[in-house]
Amino acid sequence: MTLSGKDRAALRAECNQLQATVHVGKEGMSQALVQSLDDALRTHELVKVALNRSVDVTAKAAASELADSVGAEVIQTIGKTATLYRRNPEIKGK
Repeated sequence: MTLSGKDRAALRAECNQLQATVHVGKEGMSQALVQSLDDALRTHELVKVALNRSVDVTAKAAASELADSVGAEVIQTIGKTATLYRRNPEIKGK
């Protein structure tokens, strides 16, 4: 799944309105976190992930690892926040 530049720009604009749904805490990239992210992507398609200050990995590295583990695409990373997208054909209007 590869998004066009136009699609990616539209998703970046949309993610400005989002609050972080998934938080990476001191446990780091646990299986529970991956499952939580997978569930969030299934219901919302576009999910913002916030990294706690104590996490010792960069947002880009964490976003890439999480995206790989759930089959999503990284839309953007800003500071300690990353936004991931995975299309769900069952969601209407997308």
